Amino acid sequence: MRAVRVTDQRVQFDADYSAQTRSDCVEVEVIQAGVCETDLQLIRGYMGFEGVLGHEFVGVAKSGRFAGERVVGEINCACRNCPTCDAGLPTHCPHRSVIGILNHDGAFADTVWVPEENLHAVPDSVDNDNAVFTEPIAAAFQIPFQLNLSGYQSIVVLGDGRLGNLCAQVIAAHGKSPLVVGKHVEKLKRLQKLGISTRLLDDVEESRFADLVVDCTGSPSGLLTAFQICVPRGTIVMKSTFAGETGPNLAPLVIDEFTMVGSRCGPFDKAIEALAQKQISVTDLITARYSLEDSIIALETAQKKDQLKVILNVQN
Repeated sequence: MRAVRVTDQRVQFDADYSAQTRSDCVEVEVIQAGVCETDLQLIRGYMGFEGVLGHEFVGVAKSGRFAGERVVGEINCACRNCPTCDAGLPTHCPHRSVIGILNHDGAFADTVWVPEENLHAVPDSVDNDNAVFTEPIAAAFQIPFQLNLSGYQSIVVLGDGRLGNLCAQVIAAHGKSPLVVGKHVEKLKRLQKLGISTRLLDDVEESRFADLVVDCTGSPSGLLTAFQICVPRGTIVMKSTFAGETGPNLAPLVIDEFTMVGSRCGPFDKAIEALAQKQISVTDLITARYSLEDSIIALETAQKKDQLKVILNVQN
């Protein structure tokens, strides 16, 4: 099959990839896949991953209870038998593989193999352009799942990229008025059209005004900015992952008694419901489309500052 894989931090398109079929998974024929910042970091060496990239997708299940239906899939493939899984934390299973990220080939291919319990049917009212955003929207919904947003008065989302945009929309859908701080005028304009307040990073006053800061910058500098604008005993949610050593000075964490919350994957059912009810606007985030054969160009394009979501059309 066709696939896009990374080896030794080099990415290549393989027109005849010998995929390893998985008897414990459902074969899903990929329709579309989205390029994520995590994909770009994996190419740079994050997680030491080698294999087929891609974890944001919509496709058609070839077997099982969803056979013939469009599906999206949660990315953590847990063992379902260990104490962590028994405690209701399968996304943290120590034996898990992660689609397109850890010991599991991903969706930048004709086919991806997904455990049936990870699959969710896509309603007819949600088209492919919307459905392909399910995974990052679910990640954004993890924030209100972890925190009671009603207790915060001033919420700042750092980063005007793909995930920052979605996190801001989800927070707004929960009745709050987040401020998105970013570096790119055009990306901030997209948020302004949705009624979300924005500010350029250079225009942010050197004062502490936020009691909740969500870091979606994808950069080590994001945490430093969060330290500078978060009030003492405020909360900082970390959404960023990146390759390389970070090593920020954590003294402010102690001095100002911040609460740090790591936040990763989230509830797919909430994301699908929000898409079906048109609570979240995503199609304006699509800035480029490529065929699977042009995936190398697609990944290069996704790294450009003016891009938001690059889509791979696996099936034409």
